[in-house]
Amino acid sequence: MLGLIKKLPIYFFIGLILFFPGHSFAEKSPGDYSTFTFYLENDVFTGTDREYTNGIKFTWISRDLTNYRENPHIPEWAHRIIEHLPFVREPGFMRNVSISIGQNMYAPENLDRTDLILDQRPYAGITYLAVGFHSKNSRRMDTLEIDLGILGHHSYAEQVQKTWHEWIDSTEPRGWDNQLNDEPILNVFYERKWKVLRSMSLEGISYDFIPHLGCSLGNSFTGANFGWQFRFGWNLPNDFGTFLIRPGSDTNAPVAEKDPRFSSGLRRLGVHVFTGVDARAVLRNILLDGNTFRHSNKIEKKHFVVHMMMGVGIIIHRYKISCAYVRQTREYDTQKEKQEYGAITLSLLF
Repeated sequence: MLGLIKKLPIYFFIGLILFFPGHSFAEKSPGDYSTFTFYLENDVFTGTDREYTNGIKFTWISRDLTNYRENPHIPEWAHRIIEHLPFVREPGFMRNVSISIGQNMYAPENLDRTDLILDQRPYAGITYLAVGFHSKNSRRMDTLEIDLGILGHHSYAEQVQKTWHEWIDSTEPRGWDNQLNDEPILNVFYERKWKVLRSMSLEGISYDFIPHLGCSLGNSFTGANFGWQFRFGWNLPNDFGTFLIRPGSDTNAPVAEKDPRFSSGLRRLGVHVFTGVDARAVLRNILLDGNTFRHSNKIEKKHFVVHMMMGVGIIIHRYKISCAYVRQTREYDTQKEKQEYGAITLSLLF
């Protein structure tokens, strides 16, 4: 059964290619495409089952807009609010709106115990809806994202993990009665990405370097982040890289027709390797600090956490698949080992 689970992303990707034939895109210009992205992160890929144990996210990104009023899905009352948002209204930039829904799941190292484990992170789940406003040109991308969600029992992370473990015949998590209490989540996130290096040869071999800098404010996470991503390969996608599940990660929409997903023949194929770092300065993390307004378990967190990843990306016509290995430094003082997990990203233009 576990072997079948590990092959599901491959079957899913093949199904997308069969279901969305390439000739149906012929009459569109590059800016008319929307982008759908599926994210999956799980530590089963690295043989562990603890800490950040599962994340799943679905994202829709609109076609390019010269003005947010062009999107018929945005209600009239929201236009005035959007037009006063900072960072996303610079002249000469294209704009996109993104809508995401996802769930993140966290568990202590010992899943067999039913009591409250004071020196390990508490059980927790967050289910959320995110709306992002993106402004970009070929060299820069600004993202302002608003996340609304629920932490606790009504995130239904407990039911998801127990069902998943039953399917793959894994250890039953017994301590969910000690999870963090229900709490509404509201977070605002801003990030800027740059392409400071980009080189391309006539044979299609190229590389780029994409640093980023951001900050977040809310009862879920308050802090700042910075980092970079380096990519090297054949027929690189003209987007802003592949990021982990977090606010500001929706970067798979192409910038222009120079992207191989708009090319013909063999140029619509591509492969690249990438490596990246995302460092976070943490003032508040509800998953470790506990509930904001009610008493709950908490644990002494570390104020600086680093995520390191390396992986490979493949372009096949309108499809992009990325697989990565992620290693994360310890998040709290009594955490015994660093976190490891695998990340898969599947995106398509339609």
